[in-house]
Amino acid sequence: MQKRSRKKKRLDLNELASTITNDATTPEPPEEPKPIDPNKNPKAVASGHLGGLRGGKARAKKLTKKERSDIARKAALARWHKL
Repeated sequence: MQKRSRKKKRLDLNELASTITNDATTPEPPEEPKPIDPNKNPKAVASGHLGGLRGGKARAKKLTKKERSDIARKAALARWHKL
């Protein structure tokens, strides 16, 4: 037989207000930047990112209407198949 978990004790309205105020006014620590991988060239990483941004538009221009329709149909089937 499974044990039932105990319900949490409800906070008093003053306690609730206090926790909300503390959460809202306490500054969050700044996020640490990701460490730079010493094996990667920063210029190559930047140009690779730019190439990825440009590549999608170039591919879309290159595709025919039939190819775009087929890709969209395949994507829709994949989305609906999950349900």
